[in-house]
Amino acid sequence: MTSFDIKLVPDALTERVIGAAVEVHRHLGPGLLETAYVAALEHELVARNISFASEVLMPIQYKGTTLDGLLRVDLLIEGELVVEVKAVEAIHPVHCAQVLTYLRAGRFNRGLLINFNVMKLVNGVRRFVL
Repeated sequence: MTSFDIKLVPDALTERVIGAAVEVHRHLGPGLLETAYVAALEHELVARNISFASEVLMPIQYKGTTLDGLLRVDLLIEGELVVEVKAVEAIHPVHCAQVLTYLRAGRFNRGLLINFNVMKLVNGVRRFVL
């Protein structure tokens, strides 16, 4: 087996969260505000018995000083998966940078960026692994 033959092992938690997001998108479709999708996704996570925290505040390290509460993560799933929800026309590099910043700041290794403003949700999901 060469290094090119290595396959990524599916992440069960990430797949469950994406499944919940697909269900939300199936019922609501595109065109709503981000807050509506976050609320619906929270409802779906509860229904699927997936624990989460909303609007999680995280500190920023700046020149040796901790600046508390300046980063706000939309959802932190089971204390390990960062989820940033968007309802925008297109995902831009700054949105990806935002998720990467959350991952680094919180020392998490997995994240999802989910844009609900798409016709097919598969086109609105980006995975991040550090």
